[in-house]
Amino acid sequence: MLDPLTTTLVVAVAAAVAFVTVLLGKAVLRRLALRQIIRRPTETLLVVLGSVLGTALIVASLAVGDSLDRSVRQTAYDVLGPVDESVRSATLDQGDEVADRLAPLRDDPRVDGVLTIRGDQAAAVRQGADGVVAEPRVLLWEVDFDAAAGFGAPDPSGLDVADPGSGGVIINDNLADRLGAGPGDQLTFHAYGQRLDAVVTQVVPAEGLAGLGLGASANRDAFVSPGVLTAAAAAGGVEPTTTTLVSNSGGVEAGAELTDEVSAAMSELLGPLTAQGAAVATPKQDVLDAAAETGESLGSMFLFIGSFCIIAGILLLVNVFVMLADERRGQLGILRAIGMRRRHVTGEFAIEGAVYALTSAVLGALLGIALGRVIVAIALRILNSYDQGENQLRVAFEITPASLIGGAAAGFLFAFLAVILTSVRIARTNIIAAIRDLEAPVRPKTRTRLVILSAIATVLLTAAAVPAVIASAATQTYLLPTLAAVAAVPMLSRLMGSRTALTVVALGVLAWGLLANTVRPDIYDEASTAPYVVLGCMLSFAAVTLVSLHQSVLLRPLRRLTQRPTQRGLATRLAVAYPTAKRFRTGATLAMYSVVVLVIVLMTQIMTIIDRNMDQAVADATSGWSLRVDYNPTMPIGDLRQELTRDFAGEINDVSPLTIAVAEGDDPRLATTERLPVVAVGVATDFTDTPPVLDARLPRLLSDRAAWDLIRQDPAYVLVDTFYGSTGGPPGEPVAPGEVITLTDPRTGEQTERTVAGVVRDGSPFYGVTGADLRFPVFLGADAVVDQFGPAATQSSALLRTADGVDVGGLVPEIQGAHVDHGVVATDLAAAVEQTYAANNQFFRLMQGYLALGLLVGIISLGVIMVRAVRERRRAIGVLRALGFQAGTVRTAFLAESTFIAVEGVIIGSVLGVATTWLLYRNSAAFETITGPYPIAWGQILILVLITLAASVLATLAPAQRAARIRPAVAVRASD
Repeated sequence: MLDPLTTTLVVAVAAAVAFVTVLLGKAVLRRLALRQIIRRPTETLLVVLGSVLGTALIVASLAVGDSLDRSVRQTAYDVLGPVDESVRSATLDQGDEVADRLAPLRDDPRVDGVLTIRGDQAAAVRQGADGVVAEPRVLLWEVDFDAAAGFGAPDPSGLDVADPGSGGVIINDNLADRLGAGPGDQLTFHAYGQRLDAVVTQVVPAEGLAGLGLGASANRDAFVSPGVLTAAAAAGGVEPTTTTLVSNSGGVEAGAELTDEVSAAMSELLGPLTAQGAAVATPKQDVLDAAAETGESLGSMFLFIGSFCIIAGILLLVNVFVMLADERRGQLGILRAIGMRRRHVTGEFAIEGAVYALTSAVLGALLGIALGRVIVAIALRILNSYDQGENQLRVAFEITPASLIGGAAAGFLFAFLAVILTSVRIARTNIIAAIRDLEAPVRPKTRTRLVILSAIATVLLTAAAVPAVIASAATQTYLLPTLAAVAAVPMLSRLMGSRTALTVVALGVLAWGLLANTVRPDIYDEASTAPYVVLGCMLSFAAVTLVSLHQSVLLRPLRRLTQRPTQRGLATRLAVAYPTAKRFRTGATLAMYSVVVLVIVLMTQIMTIIDRNMDQAVADATSGWSLRVDYNPTMPIGDLRQELTRDFAGEINDVSPLTIAVAEGDDPRLATTERLPVVAVGVATDFTDTPPVLDARLPRLLSDRAAWDLIRQDPAYVLVDTFYGSTGGPPGEPVAPGEVITLTDPRTGEQTERTVAGVVRDGSPFYGVTGADLRFPVFLGADAVVDQFGPAATQSSALLRTADGVDVGGLVPEIQGAHVDHGVVATDLAAAVEQTYAANNQFFRLMQGYLALGLLVGIISLGVIMVRAVRERRRAIGVLRALGFQAGTVRTAFLAESTFIAVEGVIIGSVLGVATTWLLYRNSAAFETITGPYPIAWGQILILVLITLAASVLATLAPAQRAARIRPAVAVRASD
């Protein structure tokens, strides 16, 4: 089924096709349009190629969103399979009561399976010929294998295997790969303070029940016979966690559609148990919702980047059809003189443009699928490099029919509308001026009418802009004042002349684009990519307008060269004459280069700023702590501080335990009932002695230390991370100190409101602290975590500070090896923070590569212009050659012309990119914590310039050579 937007696009395409079909019924228009396409296949190919890239980028961006959605959804197949709902119980009695209360669901037609299992986290060790191999995080379950085999039938459960017996164990392939184990190998499991020896009887794929986990997407599971784990827990004086799983009717995703109904029925059956820690969880629906959000967010990010390339493609089409109109000016004038009406001229171009647009839409869709596959593979590798737990996603490429059809339809409409709007302007050609190749005069009546309309539009747009600027609505703050200024051009032209009016407006737009964020610093609080698209376009177009209007000023340094009576001087004069005479064509090409280069340089500068401040970022995030250790809560370490400082005397100086609890939270910035995945991190006194740096805090708190002391002493306050609630796109305004968030215990549903005392600058050392799903850290006092979450709060993590000179990376395996029976996992905090920043840079580089396709559009455009220019100036070239111009001079002139345009475009984009980033660096809250001089990536920018110029010259080498080979006698006499 198509979504509403795709349906709208399809309807619009259908209307456009119907319009062109009617035009095809007119034989004269059909023959004129098709003749232009057939007689010049090379130029047609170039036009289609430029349009293809625009469509390909749209389709590829949508494919990225669909594929990331599908890759996250793959977790539902691997980790959950038939499991739709679950209920966890901390005690055996409560687990049995939950199972009894949910037993009636077995007869419910909406349910096709109910299964109760018991299990907890354990550590696994294999002693082999190659030494000891350990995995500290294993999920060890005891299962009724007969019941598991039929769970979720008729669909496979993922655990349709024989019972391994009291001394056996079945493991999934994730665990088998990690331990290098197979059937017949003996493993030792450490759980509940006990040692369990078992022989592997079978290795199964990590799918469905065999991949079951607590949120991670690569769980390492082991399954033993009923009673084995319960007996071990009893020997350790504890009780295993009991989990009752429910499978809804239907397949993996179809069953999720019944989640609301079934979970409501389960809550009703459980009654008072839901308030006693046996709440209903909906893990599959949570995964599918997260998949949709992730796919939409990252898909929109790629579409945002691709939008600059799409704009370049639209400018290419406009440029081509303006050139076609100029080339056919005399022909169009004669056609109009013999009776062809304006609408017929528009119709002829519409047919021609529809052929280009339809061809490019089909080819672009195919290219977009291939491009999307490459981008998805790279993007997932980068996303997985952020992981500090087990949240690895598998590449699962997918593009839905809605995305494919919608992308192709959007590409067609962009191209078709660009042609139609351009052809309307072309159709207004003055007949006499066209035949004589003169500039069309401006009629006073038309100008007066235009001035009146200009005044009205300016007033209306200004009235709309004022409240938008006051409210700091980002997109409108940039767009509406710009549109008001552009609307005022005809009115100002009457007062001061067109050139002066355009100069004043362009300067005003450029100044507003660069300085608006200093006047309205809150405009970047909006978590949207639209303002950046508008900003990039308005800066580029304004700068290009200024350059196009004042080329003579910019070319003064070349005056000595152009006035020399030498072949080089003549070539230079020719190279600059045509671009300065044809301002619109040159401006459109400059805009293609500048808008893309601006964004590439901006990203380069941001990466440079991040790299230059890496050491400070690591220091701010870690505050001197070197390692984080996470261990199995069912295998607690008695006195963690004493054991670690004793076993690693001289290497570990300090240990600060953390109290951890899985929770849910709301986002005070959003009017939504959706809960965020949260991990409550309870901190102790020794941690707040040297706490992580804050970005903001309550005004009454005089220092960061005061904020950390406040949350430790007063349970009403918490600290959150800067990226709390972020979905992967622009972060927007962070949660502000003083706002209230609600923390929910997912077991009991108990909710507690807490006030945000401050915002932690970088909480990345605490992501992945649970070892499973990625959760936003919320910092409280350790007692506050225990008070709210009760037995779910475990002291299962700690921060370690090492002595100076200790090899932290080398210490990690030593700590893990010494405490493998406790399932200890050690994380190098500095390396983890650096890994996050490295992943950010990789993502930026992927975006830069994506933007490079926009530069390719600009280079293709330059090649198209040069091909057209050779044909358009064929007679002029013939005359010059007849007057004594050498072939090499003509070739040099064409190459210099393309270089001149490319240099201007790249310089405009580079200067604007550096200036925009500098203003962000000076004024944006995102950079307010960074000190030191503003760095400029001279080397990377220079490489970008050189590569772009080299590619531009190569794109025009063939047409320049063709121009040099034109024979004077043939060119002067030939009619075409």
